[in-house]
Amino acid sequence: MEKLKLYYEQAKSELTKVIFPTKDQIRNAFISVFVVVSVISLFLAIIDMIMSYTLSTII
Repeated sequence: MEKLKLYYEQAKSELTKVIFPTKDQIRNAFISVFVVVSVISLFLAIIDMIMSYTLSTII
C-alpha cells in the first residue's frame, strides 16, 4: 500500500510540472497541419493525374 501511495504522490508532483498548450498554440498547430496536409494532397493528386494521363496515352 505504501508503494501505491508513493506512486500517486510522485505522479501528482510530475503533473504539476507539465505545461499544457494554450488555445492559440493548439489553433496554430491545427492550421499548420491542415495547410501542410492539403498541399501534399494536392501535389499527389496532380502527380496522379499526370501519370494516369501519360499511361493512358501510351496504352
